Amino acid sequence: MLASIPSPARGVWHLGPFPVRAYALCTLAGIFAAAWWTSRRYRARGGDEDTTFDIAILAVPVGIVGARLYHVLTSPSAYFGPNGDPWEIPQIWHGGQGLWGSIAAGIAAGAWLLHRRGLRLSPFADAVAPALLVAQAIGRLGNWFNQEIFGLPTTLPWGLEIDAAHLPPGYADGTLFHPAFLYEALWDLVGAALIVGLERRWRRRGQSVGGRLIWVYLMVYTVGRAWIECLRIDEAHHLLGLRLNVWTSLVVFLLGLAGYIVVSRRHLSDAITSEVITAQGDEPQPRTEDAQGEYGEIEG
Repeated sequence: MLASIPSPARGVWHLGPFPVRAYALCTLAGIFAAAWWTSRRYRARGGDEDTTFDIAILAVPVGIVGARLYHVLTSPSAYFGPNGDPWEIPQIWHGGQGLWGSIAAGIAAGAWLLHRRGLRLSPFADAVAPALLVAQAIGRLGNWFNQEIFGLPTTLPWGLEIDAAHLPPGYADGTLFHPAFLYEALWDLVGAALIVGLERRWRRRGQSVGGRLIWVYLMVYTVGRAWIECLRIDEAHHLLGLRLNVWTSLVVFLLGLAGYIVVSRRHLSDAITSEVITAQGDEPQPRTEDAQGEYGEIEG
């Protein structure tokens, strides 16, 4: 049985003058995993694998900019306050990324590219939904190396060790904390499995997914994010006694719920092959034997 979870002794290595950051490696690993899985799922819907990777190439840098802008907008005093430094804004390697901004900007970039190519959004959105959660789960491991995103003190056997350099003020050396980053990573993986399970259930009933999975993703993720935020003790802006990210989670959850209800009320064809890739209403591309197999192997 675990007595505690140790934190890595370092999160940065140097290859000559170049720093190699564990956080960046975890983020990249999550992106590659998500792109690979999304490409397989999108191909099973008649889509082109190249479209997935083209979207990733565009959405990743746009998402980084969005993440930084969200952080700056929600923490303006660090950049525009009395002791702020606006020149810190482009220096993203110093930390300060907001996942909400990354998600919003990345989705917007992907939607724009699909629109430019005359492709429907919903088949790709359904393909990427569980993969996003897997990417976020892998990315959260970077917080472990940085010794951040942890919660209240705990005596549970999986309490997280934090070294003196990262210990919050007022806590004694040796205090164990809830590993909030790990809770969120596990929640994300369970959420991905739930999305795939729902998809399999709908398909067994002969129902089309019809763009519903991306809305399920928003609801699943925000429920977990809200309660995990309540555990965290790092500095954050508060509104009416709650952390700002809790309110953001609530708003995004309601958005996901509304989207799910609207999409579910539309006419959904009983045929799985009704998923049309092109926005003009063309028939979907014929699936190869391999692509058809992916429905059973990956999606059910």
